[in-house]
Amino acid sequence: MFGKTCVRSLIDTDFYKLTMQQAYLHQIPNAESVWEFHCRTDEDLTPYVGQLREQLDALSELYVTEDQIDYLRHRAPYLRDDYLAFLRLFRFNLSQVQVSAANNSLSIRVQGPQLHVSPFEIPVMATVSELRNRVRYPTLNEEQIRKSTFNKIRQLERLGDSVDLSDFRFFDFGTRRRFSYDAHYIVVDMLKHALPQQFGGTSNPHLARELQLPFMGTMAHEWLQTHQGLNYRLVDSQKAALENWVREYRGDLGIALTDVISVDAFCRDLDRYFAKLYDGFRHDSGDPIVWGEKIVRRLEELRVDPSRKTLVFSDGLDFERAVHIYKHFKGRVQTSFGIGTWLMADFDINTPLNIVMKMISLGGQPVAKISDSPGKTMCHDRAFLTYLMEVFAVDAGVREQVLLGAG
Repeated sequence: MFGKTCVRSLIDTDFYKLTMQQAYLHQIPNAESVWEFHCRTDEDLTPYVGQLREQLDALSELYVTEDQIDYLRHRAPYLRDDYLAFLRLFRFNLSQVQVSAANNSLSIRVQGPQLHVSPFEIPVMATVSELRNRVRYPTLNEEQIRKSTFNKIRQLERLGDSVDLSDFRFFDFGTRRRFSYDAHYIVVDMLKHALPQQFGGTSNPHLARELQLPFMGTMAHEWLQTHQGLNYRLVDSQKAALENWVREYRGDLGIALTDVISVDAFCRDLDRYFAKLYDGFRHDSGDPIVWGEKIVRRLEELRVDPSRKTLVFSDGLDFERAVHIYKHFKGRVQTSFGIGTWLMADFDINTPLNIVMKMISLGGQPVAKISDSPGKTMCHDRAFLTYLMEVFAVDAGVREQVLLGAG
């Protein structure tokens, strides 16, 4: 279940890393950022430092082929020629990465132009996960992966006995925490053949190309966080990020993230202009039903028909949770589901890692994400966190939880 290298190509990543990189190239090519890795699981990852450095060496040798460029140009025509020319030249620069071990904790810090360091996020996380799984679960084999995945497929089929799933669509969002590349390939291939009506594709363009599937991805939290460090009033940063995304993609990739400063703050910034302009909104923290109801209510207040919009759910999902959400909103708003760790890293006999890699500063200024799950906050500057929450009128109870859980 494990190959020589954990990451197989430069486009073996989440597609949004490419869409983000194009936007950085065109709008802020020189902005400097700092990213840090964090393991939320209570587990010592320091034994893998040496292997991680070896894998990063291999990462630096990756480049896009002309066939891959042609594939991206054909499947994603909003990727412009100047960006594809840049991508031909792009290489991971290991001088921008610091890997160390201290106090039973793995430290990974990436620093440099956002244009060049943002792409490290997904391959670094996928590599850490696979290296750890090689040691922890060396005997987990293809038969066990297929058996576990088959049981998940059967679960969705059984759920379909009590609700019409003809409009239920889900996608693979599992690259960053996958058990291994080989396991990822097997599961995506099984889903493609077993659930052709429900399985819409993958966020990984490399696997999409290998398995002849659609790929998808839009903006990331980092896009809205980046605008906190640019030359905008902080209170206007979220609206500026939404405006600049539209300026970049001109009607393509129209799903907006809502939980960088909490859904309540997002709804205050969501006016009729943005509500009509964007195709939908993505949930990534907090109670999905509460979140969805708030978005639907805000659209109705703005005289925008929710049934013409899409809510994308992507936070800690399995089929049971996804179908529950689907049933709740069916007929009122369109839904789709990004499912990651449960499908691509959890095979019943193993425990997946809960890891993240987040931007913590841009241009020397702190940035932060105040999500609808306060424990997800990752920022070292409590003064900035406090100010950010004051500016966006975050609820006092949430502020206390965020400050307690920040790190």
